Amino acid sequence: MDILFHVSTAAGGRLLYPLLLAAGRADCRVGAFFTHEGVLGLRDTDLAAALTQAERAVACEESWHRFCPGLPCPVEAGSQTSNSALMGEARKVVSL
Repeated sequence: MDILFHVSTAAGGRLLYPLLLAAGRADCRVGAFFTHEGVLGLRDTDLAAALTQAERAVACEESWHRFCPGLPCPVEAGSQTSNSALMGEARKVVSL
């Protein structure tokens, strides 16, 4: 994967959406990992739709249950081990 977007802030989702669109136009292979308050961005349906083009989109399962209890997670649920694996696969990491 060319770029892994690591989203850990509540505002990260708003920043990620246009970056995903730009990466798509540049034909970059991208992934995303959401943790802590970053999972809140996944409630945005436009962002969730854009993530379908990502190689992989993972939310920290513990963070999802903490910040979005009772809601279905729109991406793969994972752990910090998933985060480490994604970072190992990425050529570049952008932290939001």
